[in-house]
Amino acid sequence: MARPIVRGTAAWKYFGDFRDGLLAGQVLVLQVAHPVVAAGVRDHSNYTEDPWTRLMRTVASLAIYVYGGDAGARVEAERLRSLHRGFTGVSEGHRYSALNPAAYAWVHATLVKAPVDAQRFFGRPLSTSELDEYYAQMCDIGRLLGVREQDLPPDWAAFERYYDGMVAGFEPNATLETLFETFRTVRKPVSWLPDSWWRRHVRGQLFLISATLPPAVRARLGLQWTDRDQRWFTRFAGLVRLACTPIPAWLRTAPMRWVGKLNVWFRAHPRAYRLLVRHDDGPGAVVSGN
Repeated sequence: MARPIVRGTAAWKYFGDFRDGLLAGQVLVLQVAHPVVAAGVRDHSNYTEDPWTRLMRTVASLAIYVYGGDAGARVEAERLRSLHRGFTGVSEGHRYSALNPAAYAWVHATLVKAPVDAQRFFGRPLSTSELDEYYAQMCDIGRLLGVREQDLPPDWAAFERYYDGMVAGFEPNATLETLFETFRTVRKPVSWLPDSWWRRHVRGQLFLISATLPPAVRARLGLQWTDRDQRWFTRFAGLVRLACTPIPAWLRTAPMRWVGKLNVWFRAHPRAYRLLVRHDDGPGAVVSGN
């Protein structure tokens, strides 16, 4: 068992850092690169029709695990597992389930890795002791979510070997093509945003996906990446690092912490949630882009 996730511990400081959002697209691509996840998203997700609601509810769900307290995390974990049980189907002649242990573990792995990568790209890389604490805490969350013990590598070095091995086996699939088309054509979240600003945002999101994907995956997906692109990304990452690293952790994590606390409150006041959000299935969302 790891130390509880409390103020100042590694998962508290890094899982909700607002710079993690710069890797949101990368995480979705890596999740959908798994063939079982791709089949589940294809058959059971409405993210192409309502991406912004799905994004907000996914952020709410993630916030509960780390910042919603033990009881809130347990309730959310059971809700997600119950929801996933109905996500089954047939892909390429084989039956699949969203609770397929390997696929379920992979979705969790992408969420474990992203905050570490965010610090590597845009902040200060975690020290060995921080990585040990962070990984142990995220393994505890994985167990809470129902990831099998044998699917959780014993330490960070073993996790990186597992992660690299999974990435090496991924190939393009039709759901990934749909995901990239959604990135390119997603409607504005609010109508008053200028079209020119929104087009720049979309280009920037696609650029960040290419920049932060493992190079082998980027090449396999046919995403162009030049020396000029790398220079631009290095400059951008340096600016983010310069601007954000001095900000204290309590402030960098404040949005996610408040989202987690708010959604625990919504659990205790479901009528208020239904009135505000107009959904009946409670705060949070399925993690893998659904």
